[in-house]
Amino acid sequence: MNQDALKTSTKQRIIIALIAIVMLGSIIASYAAIVIGGNGSSKKTSQTSDNELVEKAQKEYDAAANEIYGNQDYFNEFVAMKNNVVAFNEVSANENGLVAKDLKVGSGRELADGDLNYVAFYIGFCADESIFDSSLNSTTNPTAFKGGLDVTSIGSLIEGWNLGVVGMKLGGIREVTIPGELAYGSAMEICGGLNKPLKFIIMAVDQTDKLNLARTKLQYAQMGIDYDSLNVQSGAEE
Repeated sequence: MNQDALKTSTKQRIIIALIAIVMLGSIIASYAAIVIGGNGSSKKTSQTSDNELVEKAQKEYDAAANEIYGNQDYFNEFVAMKNNVVAFNEVSANENGLVAKDLKVGSGRELADGDLNYVAFYIGFCADESIFDSSLNSTTNPTAFKGGLDVTSIGSLIEGWNLGVVGMKLGGIREVTIPGELAYGSAMEICGGLNKPLKFIIMAVDQTDKLNLARTKLQYAQMGIDYDSLNVQSGAEE
């Protein structure tokens, strides 16, 4: 056989090199697709897992909160407070500043300045006695009791509220008159305008260990951390 016939020409070598490059590129592209696809699948699974974790923690928190919010004794006592929702003088309320009056003195610990470790049931009303917000969706049905504010969770109460509950004992009920400057001021219209004074009837009750734990689990879940697993691992290490 002619040896020259077995030799490849420069053109053929170029073609072979191009084919090799194309094949190598295809292999790399396929590998990248697998890796990216795998990461995407992993990320999707992780997101699903995080959502399920938050959902589970939220249900646990809601159940713990409802043991307080749906308390029959709290409901019966607080419903009676609606009789204190009466019209008041708007001008005087702004001039007199913050006024706090205990309707019932509690037997629990006293709330200090900046204390957020309590749950509050409330009725907020205007000078014309119209209610702008309330824990009461019904005055006859405790299952329609909207519940209270878990102030630890929200931590965004108006200044007049925070000042008005200082010195209040848990289990008690207090009426707080808040001048417009300590309410929503010129930042938001309420009760028909800006700088309007408000009144709140507030019942402050103690948190439960169950609610505190459920809140902690929910906060961890929102960061993608399973609080229960964390504690199991910590216990195992000990």
